[in-house]
Amino acid sequence: MNPNYALAGKAVMVTGAARGIGRAIARAFTGQGCRLLAVDRDAAALQSAQSDFSAAAEVATIACDLGNDGELCKLRAATRAFGGQLDVLVNNAGAEYPTPIDDASATAHSDWSRLLDNNVGGMARAVRTLLPLLGSGSSIINQASIWGLTGVAGFSAYVASKHAVIGLTRSLAWELAPRGIRVNAVCPGWIRTESAMRSLTAMAAKQGRSEADVLEEILAAQAMPALLEPADIAGVYLFLASCDARPITGQAIVVSNGEVMH
Repeated sequence: MNPNYALAGKAVMVTGAARGIGRAIARAFTGQGCRLLAVDRDAAALQSAQSDFSAAAEVATIACDLGNDGELCKLRAATRAFGGQLDVLVNNAGAEYPTPIDDASATAHSDWSRLLDNNVGGMARAVRTLLPLLGSGSSIINQASIWGLTGVAGFSAYVASKHAVIGLTRSLAWELAPRGIRVNAVCPGWIRTESAMRSLTAMAAKQGRSEADVLEEILAAQAMPALLEPADIAGVYLFLASCDARPITGQAIVVSNGEVMH
């Protein structure tokens, strides 16, 4: 039986809700009776994901590119129309791909910068856009990563972006505390998602090893070795959104089966 976090009726926005962790988070919130605004720039994938959310919940799907000012204005208008107030904002949208520092291609610099802007700038833009709709007692949860606390070869832009997400989280926790808004980050470890499996493939290719060997090494570094599924970590977001987490702000919560102990 799933625990009851007393979130029924809360208005929750999850960005990057069409796939992976975002989809699992959105499903978990609807399972708590929340009113969901599911946001993703892939309209077709978002529509497909809608059937995965609880039929008992009120759900609105919004196709939006968080890097587009015009679409952000439409996002705020759609949120106002949904009820006018937002209780929980889960900034999950982001990208992950290798950016080896010895990449000499013509797009290397722009690829690096685009990933930073997508993963960190998108969060800042979402908060700035939706801040008028976030009242006292609301919660912002930013998607970071254990790589935002460590480092890994070949993914410098992604790693830098997740370090920056944690810094953004801590700064906003101070800045928004006078408004009664809590801001935290979640740092997942290895979760079975499309993006994580692509990264595993890239790491194995770079090292000239099999994916199975690289994954075995990754899992061996965990205190409780297992490749987590998105649904395994959804409860962390529910807790951070709940009244039980009232004293918690400015924190980076690690969810990695003990691979990183912070």
